Amino acid sequence: LHVSTVILTMYDGRTKLADQVADEVRGHFGSAVLKSVIPRSVKVSEAPGYGMTVLDYDPGSRGAMSYLDAGREMAARAAASDGREVEA
Repeated sequence: LHVSTVILTMYDGRTKLADQVADEVRGHFGSAVLKSVIPRSVKVSEAPGYGMTVLDYDPGSRGAMSYLDAGREMAARAAASDGREVEA
């Protein structure tokens, strides 16, 4: 099994546990872990209850913006591995 990308989700930077888990995951998976993290968010939790993604439910929320950042980071990684550039 090859793990190409790891995204930290439900991250709460206010807690030491979140930082410890993030450090442990980064230590184990190294560069496969995205720099972008998805924070714990009420909007992210509510969206599926309405049959929507967080990008549709509340596009300006922290959670939605974090998913967009993660997507951009993944696209940039894919482009770099193909020798291409991605516009921000």
